[in-house]
Amino acid sequence: MQLATFQMPGGQAKPGAVRRDEVIDLSAICDEILDLVADPALFDDAKRAAANNESTARLADVRLLAPIPRPGHIYCVGWNYPKHYEEGIGKRAGQETDERKFATFFSKPNGSVIGPGDAIAWDAAVTTKLDYEGELAVVIGKGGRSISEECAKDHVFGYTLANDITARDIQRRHGGQWQKGKGMDTYCPLGPVIVTADALDERSLTLRSLVNGEVRQEASTGSLFYPVERIIAQLSLGMTLEPGDVILTGTPSGVGFAHDPPLFLEPGDVTEVEIAEIGRLVNRVEKIALT
Repeated sequence: MQLATFQMPGGQAKPGAVRRDEVIDLSAICDEILDLVADPALFDDAKRAAANNESTARLADVRLLAPIPRPGHIYCVGWNYPKHYEEGIGKRAGQETDERKFATFFSKPNGSVIGPGDAIAWDAAVTTKLDYEGELAVVIGKGGRSISEECAKDHVFGYTLANDITARDIQRRHGGQWQKGKGMDTYCPLGPVIVTADALDERSLTLRSLVNGEVRQEASTGSLFYPVERIIAQLSLGMTLEPGDVILTGTPSGVGFAHDPPLFLEPGDVTEVEIAEIGRLVNRVEKIALT
C-alpha cells in the first residue's frame, strides 16, 4: 500500500492512498498519515477504504506533500554504504574512524522537512558548499526501546525516500558534529509516498540520485553496511523510538564533495532521488534567504 499526504488546489492537507494514477481520500478515516502509522486498527480501516475505491482524485490534479510533514524525530545513519565511506577518506577533516562495529548516528530537526516539488534553499550567506545525499528512509510503526535485531522488522511501518541536504563547510566547522550542517530549513526533502513494509523488500532495491538528469549516485540497498534491523537495534538501545519517527539509512558514493573538482549544488539545479518501487522525490534548488 502507498500512503501520501496530498492537497487539492486551495485545499487542506489530507491523508490518502495512492494507487496507479489516482489518490484515495482517507480523511474520513483519520486526520493525518501519522494516525495510521500509530494505530493498526485505523490502518486496517484505511486498507478497506482503499479497496472500496472511495472518494478518489486524479494524482495529476493534486499536490503531494511530505507523507509525514513533521515527524517526531528524524534520525540518520552516516557512512552506511562502504563505497561512500571510502570516497571520503582524507576529505573528512579528521573524522576518520576504523571502528565499524557501531553505526554513526545524527539527527535532523523536523523543521528541515519539505515535500516533493518544494524548493531547497540556497543562500550564499549560509553556505556555497551545498550537497545532496539520496537515501532510503524507514518509518517506524510500533514504538519501542532496546529492540532486538530479531524483532526490529516488527517495528517498521514502511519506507520512503529522503535527500539529506548538507552544507559541507558548516558540517565541518562545528566541532565535528553534523546536526547544524544538515539541519537547516529545507534540508530534508521527504516523499513522495510511504510504501508499507508488507509491500516492499528493502534489501533488494536500486537507489539512484540525479542532478539535472545526470546520475550521480546508484547502489543496491543490499550493500548497506548496517542493515535496517541492526540500525533499529543499535539506535533504540536505551532510547525509545516512537510511531512516525523517520530513520535515514545512509547514502551511496557519488556525493558532490567527493568529486574532483567538487560538484556542489547551485541555484536552478534539480535533484531527484528515486527507487522504482517507491517513486521519485524531485526538488529544485532556489535562492532563498535563510539569514
